[in-house]
Formats: sequence, structure tokens, C-alpha cells
Amino acid sequence: MILKSPTPPIPLWQHAAETFDRLRRLLVVAGGVGGIIIGLRALGLLQTLEWAAYDQLFLLRSPEAHDSRITIVGIEEADLQQLQQWPISDRTMARAIEKIAALEPRAIGLDIFRDLPVAPGHQELQRVFAQTPNAIGIEQLPTRLQPGVPAPEILKSQGRVGFNNVMIDDDRKVRRNLIYLADENGTWQQSFAFKLALQYLQPMGVKIERVGVYSFRLGRATFNIFHENDGGYVRADDGGYQMLANFYVPPPGDSPAQTQGERPARRGYLRVSLTEVLEDRVPQSWMRDRVVLIGSTTTSIKDFFDTPYTSSLLDPQEQVFGVELHANFLGQILSAALDGRPPYIRVWNDASEGLWILGWSVVGAAIACKWRSPLWLLCALVCALGILGGSAFLWFLWGWWIPSIPPLITLLGSTGAIAANIAYQEEKLKRAFAESKDFLNQIINTIPDPIFVKDKNHKWIVLNQAYCELVGQPLEALLDKSEYDFLDSEQAHNFWQQDELVLKSGEAHDHEEQFTDTRGFTHYLATKRSLHKDPAGNLFLVGVIRDITERKKMEEQLKQTARELANSYEELKLSQENLRHQAYHDSLTGLPNRKLFYERLNQALEWASFNNQLVAILFLDLDGFKTINDNFGHDIGNFVLEGVAKRLTGCLRSSDTVARLGGDEFTVILPGIPREQDVASVAQKIMRALLVPFIVEQSEIEVTTSIGISLYPLTSENADELTKQADEAMYRAKHRGKNQYEFF
Repeated sequence: MILKSPTPPIPLWQHAAETFDRLRRLLVVAGGVGGIIIGLRALGLLQTLEWAAYDQLFLLRSPEAHDSRITIVGIEEADLQQLQQWPISDRTMARAIEKIAALEPRAIGLDIFRDLPVAPGHQELQRVFAQTPNAIGIEQLPTRLQPGVPAPEILKSQGRVGFNNVMIDDDRKVRRNLIYLADENGTWQQSFAFKLALQYLQPMGVKIERVGVYSFRLGRATFNIFHENDGGYVRADDGGYQMLANFYVPPPGDSPAQTQGERPARRGYLRVSLTEVLEDRVPQSWMRDRVVLIGSTTTSIKDFFDTPYTSSLLDPQEQVFGVELHANFLGQILSAALDGRPPYIRVWNDASEGLWILGWSVVGAAIACKWRSPLWLLCALVCALGILGGSAFLWFLWGWWIPSIPPLITLLGSTGAIAANIAYQEEKLKRAFAESKDFLNQIINTIPDPIFVKDKNHKWIVLNQAYCELVGQPLEALLDKSEYDFLDSEQAHNFWQQDELVLKSGEAHDHEEQFTDTRGFTHYLATKRSLHKDPAGNLFLVGVIRDITERKKMEEQLKQTARELANSYEELKLSQENLRHQAYHDSLTGLPNRKLFYERLNQALEWASFNNQLVAILFLDLDGFKTINDNFGHDIGNFVLEGVAKRLTGCLRSSDTVARLGGDEFTVILPGIPREQDVASVAQKIMRALLVPFIVEQSEIEVTTSIGISLYPLTSENADELTKQADEAMYRAKHRGKNQYEFF
């Protein structure tokens, strides 16, 4: 029987090195996969996929209520059949505009080219254009891909024309709203929808405000320009002033109108036919104070476009008529200016998008490293994909387009790369083990540490030569036996318990134990026990033994040395504390000395500066203390000084500092004093405390003090200057008669 050798304990440094190596390989793979995807994205190879994912985000967004500010007058197939003419005549157009104007809309948008007269009625139409100041026509500005179509001259001369050029992506979808575009003369022109929006907002006093080189403000919204590599775009045409359109998502099918009495709205807008307008069958409430757009709504004229919300994979939607597209652009601008709806879809900068893509590559690599089971790997991957998709959708609901396809590819790519590498390495290890198991069996006896293998009945079935030498018996005498056959019952029972612990728990276990061999020599052993399976699935207990007898002796010596060092350290620590106390305290009174006084004073000043508080310094000199020394002697004088120190400490706060500078001079630091009057109260309290006579050998010794006071920051902000000021104030107090206090 061949068993895999048990793994020895891994040193901490080695474990850290292996962890770092795994992390390095993970980051290399993740960075490589992420870098490749970022490169492919920069080349534009993922652009179409990103557009498709972007379109689906619009379809997942909740439908919005219909826009009651816009009404569409559609020229339908039934209208053309009745009029028997296309383009419709100028006379018919003039009648329609007059009837609409009579219903008092704020703006009338004519999404029909009128560059050439269409008889009859051309003069009538010119008259109506002149008499309808809120009518706005269209023109098509010439570009390198298409010629221009001029607007009616009368509208052009009055500045009532907007261009209807549309930015179309390579997949024939409209995703961008073009606001400004330069004409052949380099003059910036406004779009049809933007022109109508400004006409609608004019009575409300809402005007364009320039806020930057590439941005302007309109009402509640700020509009920023589109750049060529925004979002999933790569080297897109960013001419003019464009935005990523924040398309209004229409309700599915027809939806009830919000205004009582209105018909159901189609694609979110109230729509009437040209015939209904001409026959006066349109209520005034359907057009008053609205923007009315006139345009084709029949497929025979082929004026329609694809947009994100006509891209459903499961339920393809109808294409959008041109007039509906301009209505959508118009609604976006009005909703942004008046309601605060985001006017366009925002994007991250390139660095943030790159980090986002690389981050998901790291997540994929980490998942593959963490979960080796295919089932768990699949579950973790599904969860990660759900988080990625959910994050992209939530950001989109907040008006942001963040990358989803590149992170998806990097997530799957790095997961697959790491999983494939792990599978390859495991297969390689299996082949290596199969090829080397005979070799391992041959070298087991060369291992200097004793090794044993037991079955579930605690019988020895594999032993190396080192183990036989440890026990003191030949291999043949030990096989199929247990410790009970060679050791005393207490030791044998201890070995049996340790083996049983591993057999029942299935976990590796380290244990130190004593062992007396058959020669009577006692060993200290460190045994690592673990469970292993053979190719047939049978469990075996494998033990690796290390004789630590010498180590134990060294440990005892080290413990003794450590105890001696600890005692020496404690003595040294006490000595250091005594030296520090002597260096910072007065030997007679135990109060802080001059050095500690200045240290605490600087701390108090720094705290007071930060907290905008006052600090008071009191300089005390005992009145007539020299007389006490002369009459009673220095011993009595020292006794009085000690008593003064105790009284000063007892009548002050714990946060205050009392110090002896020398002789009969004391100082007091009062931090955090709110008012000058409080300092005076403390000075009076000190003088009252010292008025009580000291009883010495049945004699009463009276002591008074003169106190000088300086205040931070009122008199100075310097520690030395404050001390000198308090000293000067003390001398003035003495000259005034002693037992007094004086402010500097």
C-alpha cells in the first residue's frame, strides 16, 4: 500500500511568501486579461456589444408617464389618401397652422421641409408664417455625408428655424441629441427640438446661462458636451454640441392620458391627425400652452429612425417617426429644465472605467482561486454576474452609463484562465504523484524522523526504520500491533486517545507527549497526526514524530534566563522611574520642579490655544519666610514648606499644577479658566488656606503669601514671558502690603 506523505507544518514566512506568490500570479492574470479587454475596447471591437447592452438598460427602465406638454399632429396614411397629394399643398399647410395657432399653443414646430413652393397657396403659407410668431420650421444643414435642405426664407430671416440633423451610429441607431451645429459659414445653429424648447420656456423666464467652455445651464439642468470616447464610444464623431440622449421610455402600447378628457397617448405623446385639425375636431385643451409638432407618421414617407427602445431582443418595437424622435428630444430638454430630470446620460472618466474593468478581472480570478468545485464556481460566477448587471442598472437609473460588457468579458476571461491553470496544475500533480509513488515508498526509510501509519483499529501497518529505532523493536515485531503491546498502559492509553481524536474529527492535530522506549529512556516527542486516503478511498492515520528532548532542555534553560531578565528589567524600570521622578520633582516637597513646571505650562498653553481657553500662572512667595528660618531653624522651615505644598495641592483641582521653583517660591498653573474673576477666587482660596497657623512644638507659626498673576493669552502667549509677568506682579503685591494678589 502506498500513501501520500503527510505535509509538514509550513513556516509563517513560507506561508506569507506562498500567499504573496499566489496573489502576484492572480494579479498578473487579472491584469493581463483586463489589459487585453481594455485594448480591444480602445480599438472599438466591443463598441457594438456595448451599444446593445446600453439599449437594453433603457428597456429595463420603468416606463414614464406621457408628456402633457407636447402634442403631435401626425400626417397619417388616411390623411394622404384624403388629400391625394404629397407633399401636401402650401394652402393645406397654411390652413392647418392657422387652426392650430387659434388653439393658443406656445410653439408650433413644422417637421416638414418647405424649401420649395407646393402649389396652390404659396403666398397664403408665407402670410401665415409671417403672422404666426411662434411657428418654427426646419432645415437640414449640409455635412460631408449629405447635402443641406434650406428652410423657408421668411422663417430663416426671423430666426425661427432649427436644424433637424440627427446623429446616427454605425448600427443605424440614434443615441445622441444634437443641440448645436455650425453651418457652412461657421455660425452655430440650434436644433429643431432645442429651438422649440426655448420658445416654450420663454414665458417662464428660463434662459440659457453659460457656465463653462463646454457647458451651459437651462432652468434646473446643466448640459455638458459629448466627447468622442465617452461611454462605449470609440473615436465617435463629436462635432457640434452633442449629448448622450436620456431617452424618455414610453409605456408599452397605448397608455391613458393624464389630463381628463384626452385620448390615449401613443409612445407617450398625445397624437391627432391632420384631418382632425382641418375639420376642427381637436379640443383646445389638447393644444393650449403646449408645443405642437407637425410631421409625418406614415411609413410610406420613410421618415423613421431606430432608437434604444426599439431594440428589444424578445419583442422588437416599431421604428420611431422623425417627428416622434424630435418630440422625445424636446421632452428631454423640457423635463430637465423644469422637472430636474437628468438631461443626458453621464459617463465615468477613462481612468475610472479602466479601474472598474480591471477590478472585475480581479474578482473573476479570485473566484476561480477560492472555489475549485465546478458547482460552487458556477454559483459564485452567477452571483458576480448578477452584482455586475445590477450595479450597471442601478447606476443607469441614476443617469450614469458605466461599462458592463468589458467587465463581463474580463470576469469570465480571468475566471476561465485561472480555472484552466488550476485544472492543468492539478492534473500535472496527479501525474507526478502517480509516477513518483514508488519512489516515495522507497525513500520513506531515509527520513530521519519516525513515521507511522495506522488503520482505523489503531494497528501499525507502515513504519519507517527511524520509528523502529525509537521504539527499540524490529519492524517485523511491530507490524499489526499497537502501543498496548509494548508500552505501559498509561502511555499506551494517551497515544490511543490522541489517535482517536484525529480519527473522529478528521482534522490534523499536533501534540507533545512523553514516551519511554523499551530500553527505559524517556523522550519528549512532538507528533503531528493527520488522516489520508489511499486510491481505494480507505482512511489511514499518518503520524510524523519529532524528538524534542534536547529542545525541551533548552526551553527550560531559556525560561530560567527569561525569568532572570524579567527581574532585572523590573529593577531597571524602578530605577528609571526613580531617576525620572528625581529629575522632575522637588526633593523636599515632592512637587514638580522648574523643569516639569515649564513642560506642563507649554502643554497647557498649547491646549488652551487649540480650545480657545484662558490659562492663569500664579507666582507665590511666602511673606517673611526668612524670619521663620532665623527664629526656628531650617528644619522647621522645611516643615513649613512641606505643609504649604500640601495645602496648595489640597485646595486646587487635580488638573492644576503646583510647582516649587526654589526656596519659598511656588508657582501654580490653572488651565481652562473661563473668566478672570475665577482666577481671583482661586488666589483668595490659596491665601485663606495659608492663614491657618502651623503648629510646631506647641508654637504657632503664621505664614502668608504674596501672589502675582499673569493670563494667557491676555498678557502674553510666551511661557517665559508669562512667568516673568507673574513674578513682577508678585513683587507689586508685596510692596502693597503682602498677603495680597496682583494681576499683571
